[in-house]
Amino acid sequence: MSGAGERLFVFGFGNSAKALNRLAADRFASIAGTTRSPEGAEALEELGVDAFVFDGTKPGRGIADALKSATYVLSSVPPGEDGDPVLAHHAADIAAAPGLRWVGYLSTIGVYGDHRGAVIDEETPCRPASPRSRRRLEAEAAWTDLAEEIGVPAAIFRLAGIYGPGHNVMVRLMKGTARRLVKPGQVFNRIHVDDIASIVAAAIAEDCGGIFNVTDDEAAPPQDVVAFGAQLMGVEPPPEEDFATAELSPMARSFYGESKIVSNDKAKSVLGWKPRYPDYRSGLKRLWTTGDWDAETTSERKR
Repeated sequence: MSGAGERLFVFGFGNSAKALNRLAADRFASIAGTTRSPEGAEALEELGVDAFVFDGTKPGRGIADALKSATYVLSSVPPGEDGDPVLAHHAADIAAAPGLRWVGYLSTIGVYGDHRGAVIDEETPCRPASPRSRRRLEAEAAWTDLAEEIGVPAAIFRLAGIYGPGHNVMVRLMKGTARRLVKPGQVFNRIHVDDIASIVAAAIAEDCGGIFNVTDDEAAPPQDVVAFGAQLMGVEPPPEEDFATAELSPMARSFYGESKIVSNDKAKSVLGWKPRYPDYRSGLKRLWTTGDWDAETTSERKR
């Protein structure tokens, strides 16, 4: 079990790690993490995080020494065409950490590929279609291999579509970038950043490894989410567009090429976890009523 004196190091200290910091900072003697720029490091220091700059092209200054005292290592850094940059530059440092007890990797449900709306779980064979998802699956294997080599558990978290403060449909509606694309039978799962934080904290608390789907309880059509966000804001939703004839970038079109309902039963049974926001309606409503939907407004209010 985790406790005082234990240290967490996060590669890629983004929104999910910030949510984990808010939730569980008092569980650790220190939390450290990386960002891509000196400006990002300054922002992390203001949150009480020991910050290091790591842009993925070379070892980050000070990271090797910081990892010597790490108890838990978590990474959300995406792999590039040449593989996982964290492992390319710091695998040996992670392996050499004498007190390391656990590693975690934030991946994506994209590794499963398209299942035409079927229900899938962690036992479902992965058949990623895009190069991005294939690289993620390779990175999962690389982190698992490293953990086995050094004798610690590795938790692989396969995340659904992430939303939270500053990254949600209300922001897109405000900016005028939200689209209500309709593709019959298309459904996605989503996950609030606070629920990502809580499942990572649960796995750390038990030093638990394995693959876990991190999703809400309801896969829903994307156009319904846009309509609900507009309803909360009291604005007209954008008109529905037929996906088949809509002008889309190749990346956006490939995203809509996958449809599946992702089960989170394993996380519930193994970790005793359940999402605080079991569907997009509860999560978006909370963001709207608290005013936390707009990250810039929230930041100004908390100063």
